[in-house]
Amino acid sequence: MAFDLVHYFAEQTEIQKPQLFSQYSREKRSHYIFELNALVLGKLIQLWREDENKLYQEIHRIDPLYLQEIARHLVTSSNNQSELTPKEQEQALMEILELQFSEIKQLDDTGNFGPTGLKELLAGQIEHLSGQADDWVWSTNQLTELIGTKPQVSEELSLDETMKEFNQMVHTAQQPTETNHHTTIEIQELPIPAWSKIVAPIVALAILVFLYCQYSNLIH
Repeated sequence: MAFDLVHYFAEQTEIQKPQLFSQYSREKRSHYIFELNALVLGKLIQLWREDENKLYQEIHRIDPLYLQEIARHLVTSSNNQSELTPKEQEQALMEILELQFSEIKQLDDTGNFGPTGLKELLAGQIEHLSGQADDWVWSTNQLTELIGTKPQVSEELSLDETMKEFNQMVHTAQQPTETNHHTTIEIQELPIPAWSKIVAPIVALAILVFLYCQYSNLIH
């Protein structure tokens, strides 16, 4: 497995460039530094694939104009969705490019990698970059095989949170709301017909006679 350059470069950037993104919180600063290091390293891999001899020479030259050309190409890409302004992004990319070129040159000088050794080192960075940044990074630096490798983070509710939401739903359902409208059933009083007043005494008398007859049968 190749040495993990992207995390190494990000750590060195935070140490060697203390003023870079110092206006942001620690979390934001670390995020931007890592994101731009991934963007730059991916671009170097893509440039190496295009012309390894040219890039090998540029690494040992460290020409500011060449670094600026790469930085502006990344900043002006239609795929670039960085939260940073173009100005601060270009300035940061210049510093990170200079750092990465210097570190790779030092590795080559110390370990005598040569073009073949650096080719293997850079090719081995794909596994370390995979899943480490959003898709716009890989679209911008044209390392398109890494698009879709970042895992999607899904929110998982804890048992306590789930029970709390359930209890809240039950409580809400039990509480009458002000917008509830109670249906009122109105019973209309029907007018009493006149004939019922005449028939009622007759019916009452018939009931009394019936009850008297039943009583008489019980006592005899």
